[in-house]
Amino acid sequence: MLYTAHVSSPLGEILLVGDGEALCGLYFEGQRHFPAALEAEDGEELAVFEKTRAWLKEYFTAGAPTAEVPLRLDGTAFQRAVWERLRAIPYGETVSYGVLAEELSRQRGKPCSARAVGGAVGRNPVSILVPCHRVVGAGGSLTGYAGGTWRKERLLELERKTK
Repeated sequence: MLYTAHVSSPLGEILLVGDGEALCGLYFEGQRHFPAALEAEDGEELAVFEKTRAWLKEYFTAGAPTAEVPLRLDGTAFQRAVWERLRAIPYGETVSYGVLAEELSRQRGKPCSARAVGGAVGRNPVSILVPCHRVVGAGGSLTGYAGGTWRKERLLELERKTK
C-alpha cells in the first residue's frame, strides 16, 4: 500500500510518496516522471512524512540536514548503484556525469557511459534527499533535471550559501 502527502517548498509544491515506513518518492508538481496515475491513500500524518517535512524545512532554511529519512528506492540494480553514489556527493558540491560513469565503471568492473548514468539520475524517485541536482554536465553546465533546470540552479545556489 502506498500513501501520499503534500508539502509546500520555496520551489513549489511537492508530492511525497511512502509505503508507511519509508519514503519512496519526492516529486515536484509537474516534473518529468511525475506519477500521474498513482493509486495511494492519504497519509498526511504518517511519521515518515513528518520526518521528511522536518528534513526539507531544515534543508531550505538552515543548510545540510542532520536527520535521516528512511528511504525505499525501487529501480534496477544499476539505477540503485547510481542513486547510492548520488547520496555520497557532499552537500554543496557537484560532480559530472562523466566522473560518475568512471567511478561506477571501476566499482562495478564493467564499462558504463555518462549517458547511462544520466538516464538513471533522471529516474531518481526521491529528489533533493537523493541529490541528483548535484550532477552537472562537462565543464559544470547545468544540464537536465526532472524538476526543471531552474530548480536545479536554485538548489545549488542554496547549498553554496549555506555550506
